[in-house]
Amino acid sequence: MSYFREVLGSKELLVNLIQREVSGKYRRTALGQLWSLANPIAAIIIYTFVFSVIFQLQAPVGEKSGLTYYALFLVAALLPWLFFQRVLSMGVDSIVHNAGLVQKVYFPRLVLPLSLVGASFFTWLFEMGVLVVALLIAGAWGLIPLLPLVLVFMVLLALFAGGLSMVLAIMNVYFRDTAHFVALLLQFWFYLTPILYPVSLVQSQSDKIGGLLGTPVTLLDLYRLNPMEPFVAIFRSLLYDNVVPDAQPVITASIWTVVFLVAGYLLFWRKEKMLAELL
Repeated sequence: MSYFREVLGSKELLVNLIQREVSGKYRRTALGQLWSLANPIAAIIIYTFVFSVIFQLQAPVGEKSGLTYYALFLVAALLPWLFFQRVLSMGVDSIVHNAGLVQKVYFPRLVLPLSLVGASFFTWLFEMGVLVVALLIAGAWGLIPLLPLVLVFMVLLALFAGGLSMVLAIMNVYFRDTAHFVALLLQFWFYLTPILYPVSLVQSQSDKIGGLLGTPVTLLDLYRLNPMEPFVAIFRSLLYDNVVPDAQPVITASIWTVVFLVAGYLLFWRKEKMLAELL
């Protein structure tokens, strides 16, 4: 409990680190925060062209919204993924890159990955605001009453990503290969998550194959072990379909969040006094 109180007592430091990250990233640029839209817009254009124009992949009809735009189907899942990717990519190096600060001054080291979550969340809010406007222009008016739920699940994903980044940040202090492994892992993880395609394609293949190795376990069962799969299902339901998500992905996403938050907190609680020496 004493460590938890220390973290809570570092709110001012956390806010200052978030402000430093947000303001410093686009300092002395003409477009400022608008540059945060560059990567998602470029990704949307490229993936939409490749999968919608070249491969002729059709987006399913939005359950309540009636949307049929592949670009909107894509971006409803792509923006949560890009947020998750940013948090992990920066969070894994959060302690190592601040080695000088860690070795000179004592403070709860937990605020380092948390500050990156906060800065990434600020950018994500900006991106999601643009997406909401685009969805409303496309006619998804059923999204309006669901906006509070969108924000709730944005916070849930932020907590999940933050918890996982805490674990990875500690691992990277002990094994510097962790950062390189995460960069490689995220490339595979992206294509193993139903972002570019609907999960129904996986389900079709799973039904054709049946039980794996004579067991009742199916390809879809293994696929759904992916912690990001329920988050994608939740955001697609809210943003693209304009319906309240099913209980199953909500429960699964919540369990993953609790597991990694607890694991990350316990790792910092037990290991942070050794970090200065290890760095």
